[in-house]
Amino acid sequence: MMLASRAVDIRQVFGESPQVLAEILQDGVNLAVWQRRLAAQVEDFAALLLSLGQPMADERVIDVDEREMPVLPGLLSGAADLHGYEGFVADVAWLVSAYTCLLGARRVGLRLRVLEGTMCPRFHVDHVPLRLLTTYAGKGSEWLEEGRIDRTALPHATPPVDNIQCLQVGAVALLKGEKWLGNEGAGLIHRSPLTGAGELRLLLSLDWLA
Repeated sequence: MMLASRAVDIRQVFGESPQVLAEILQDGVNLAVWQRRLAAQVEDFAALLLSLGQPMADERVIDVDEREMPVLPGLLSGAADLHGYEGFVADVAWLVSAYTCLLGARRVGLRLRVLEGTMCPRFHVDHVPLRLLTTYAGKGSEWLEEGRIDRTALPHATPPVDNIQCLQVGAVALLKGEKWLGNEGAGLIHRSPLTGAGELRLLLSLDWLA
């Protein structure tokens, strides 16, 4: 059953060009997805990293300037000797730069993690303005179209399986949260994918801090 919608329709947009990400600035859009294919060396690096079978993480706050490409010294340094590492770091830096330019950000929080198990198994909304997510390897995040679940019952409500959408590996998603001005009550409803024992993911998230 579809639930009642707000006066402004809530929608999601998709495209094969990075320009689609700018659509997130529009009223009513709570998800913008660039449906890209990863470069071969980046894909190879991510697969090699997961093959190590080890949890790994890099979390940092970056002072950014939209006029300059960010520098990420020592990013995921434990994997620096793997084939494709330089290309991977360049890809992450490009995403930080694009995110910075889109928002005019001055400070960005970066989290890059090899995850085992399901981090956030219940459907929820983020209490942030705007989060970038991309899965370099493993299952992508799951999300719901508006009206597919009762928001007032979160995080305990469970939608029918056929209502659940999934982001593809490599796709770059901008998720509007509850703290985006004018988006109160319309943050994208999403969760981490359910994973089996020993199943790993390589996930990047960026948050706008200032």
